[in-house]
Amino acid sequence: MGRIVATGITVAVAMAVMSHRAAAQGGASAGGVAPAAGARMQAPVVGPPGPGSMDEVAAPGNNYEIASFRFWAPADAGPLQAIAVLVPGSNGDGRGDADDRDWQAFATSHHVALVACYFKDKPPQSFIEAYVNVSQGSGQALIDVINTFATRSKHPELATAPFLMWGMSAGGQFNYEFTAWKPERVAAFVVNKGGVYFSALVSPAARAVPGILFIGGKDGDSRIWTISGLFALNRRGGALWALANEPGAAHIVGQSRDIAMAFYEDILPMRVGPGGTLKPVLEKAGYSGDLKTKQYTAIGDQKIPTEQKSWLPTERMAKLWQALELGKP
Repeated sequence: MGRIVATGITVAVAMAVMSHRAAAQGGASAGGVAPAAGARMQAPVVGPPGPGSMDEVAAPGNNYEIASFRFWAPADAGPLQAIAVLVPGSNGDGRGDADDRDWQAFATSHHVALVACYFKDKPPQSFIEAYVNVSQGSGQALIDVINTFATRSKHPELATAPFLMWGMSAGGQFNYEFTAWKPERVAAFVVNKGGVYFSALVSPAARAVPGILFIGGKDGDSRIWTISGLFALNRRGGALWALANEPGAAHIVGQSRDIAMAFYEDILPMRVGPGGTLKPVLEKAGYSGDLKTKQYTAIGDQKIPTEQKSWLPTERMAKLWQALELGKP
């Protein structure tokens, strides 16, 4: 099965890969119907670390009971330029993603490390995941464990490397809140069909972090309204974000992971400089996608109203966004 990891991949091939994966995946995290309101995602049993992986466990903290992590880096890769932080749905154990073949291929192609997470709330648990409120302890737990992995892996550059933040549902909520809390550490992030957020209008620094906010056309109304509202509020303030709607998707990953990989691939050279330093991205360097007409245009020096306009970093991403919005496989 192909992967969106090579520069210049055609839109047709990319969308074919996405359609195949979406059909092949199942369950609450990847395909099928949305769980009932209040239902909790059931994570698969996660085995021991695979070749080249290593685990770390943080002590229980203020806003979480469990914080466990798995690390993987390409062998003999030399200095690594970023870390893909992978956060699963509500209270799920996502550590197995560090051993996922597609994520490892992406990491190898782009000199990136993987850190896959397992956060679990203290009992009693509710539909509001406390660990998502990263400033209360869970965010620092992630930073601390990455420092440990930097030492153990003999990649000291990872102690200050920027993050590419991927997540589904509560994982996307975690990403949004981490970006709001530590924007200087995030190269790009994804919000993905989650429903509860602690921050509304984020800082100018956080709005300058490129992001994609995914909604599913068949997901719960509250999730759609919440994410659309966050987008509208912050995009009006110049946020370099896209709202991306997958019309046929319920509360599932669907095509979002594959589009996110393409997004990270395009963002890396725009955002990450020597030594992992973050470079600013200019709005006019990207493309504007009209949420009503589904058409896109290069921004340049045009004065384009931000309301109802997604920001995309490259023409490739604009084409992928357009195909998703139009429901084209």
